[in-house]
Amino acid sequence: MRGNQSDVTEFILRGFRILYPFQIGPFVLVLLTYFTTVAGNTLIIVTILIDRGLHTPMYFFLGNLSFLDIWYTSNIVPKMLQGFLAEKGVVISFSGCVTQLYIFGSQAATEILLLTVMAYDRYLAICNPLRYTALMNARVCVELASFSWLGGFLFNPVIMTTFIFTLPYCGPNRINHFFCDLPPLLKLACTDTYRNEVAIYTISVTFIMVPFLLILVSYVRILQAILSIPSAAGRSKAFSTCSSHLIVVTLFFGSGIVTYLRPRSSYSLNTDKLLSLFYSVVSPMLNPLIYSLRNKEVKEALRRVMARKIFI
Repeated sequence: MRGNQSDVTEFILRGFRILYPFQIGPFVLVLLTYFTTVAGNTLIIVTILIDRGLHTPMYFFLGNLSFLDIWYTSNIVPKMLQGFLAEKGVVISFSGCVTQLYIFGSQAATEILLLTVMAYDRYLAICNPLRYTALMNARVCVELASFSWLGGFLFNPVIMTTFIFTLPYCGPNRINHFFCDLPPLLKLACTDTYRNEVAIYTISVTFIMVPFLLILVSYVRILQAILSIPSAAGRSKAFSTCSSHLIVVTLFFGSGIVTYLRPRSSYSLNTDKLLSLFYSVVSPMLNPLIYSLRNKEVKEALRRVMARKIFI
């Protein structure tokens, strides 16, 4: 995957250089955020596995999402924490940078597909309640989850990584970011990257916007179905089953679209770093909180699991 003209054997992640004099505060904050992310998502996974009341398609996909979020943030945070304590930046090998970008792209693509599948699940549950059990059976759930993982790891990130690391890198090797991301790596290539940027932008638009539009269509149909429910209590109950997912979709796609799909002339690496911090560190921490605090079934299951552990 590496181009023959590349002389660079390693990169230096500059991270948040402006924060270095005050590095202890950000280091502790990100570390606590990471621990909260791992603990919160692990608790969601364990609760879903233990509590039979959550053995439904919606929570099966939520368990997949929680597992992905643990892996997602674990790919980024370790090097980021090193960066807070390293005055001159963190060294990452060429192959390490390739691996980090590929894993990051794969995880982002998988999350996009999982969120799309979860929207489809909610569409069937609310718009086709009588056929829901037959349409979303265990085999279909496994197939949809497998499609999300395989599709996320095999298509989009492979193309993206190839477009980036077949470019020649023969000069500057300082990445103005806290991980190996697309925009700062393109800036370091010692050749015209216009065609690569157009190709990456086209693929990104397709891969992000098609699932986003499918989710949007699903929620339009869901909203129509909810509004047709005669009782206010029925409408509230139906909306509560998809409100958490809708919030997570808004946070994830909102930050992703602003980061990767805005015009090239408006790029600002400092702004990109803050947005990347949100969807790679903050969002995975918020997801279990959103699903637990806004979902009555999850809260009750958590109480049952915690009570079981206390009395064992």
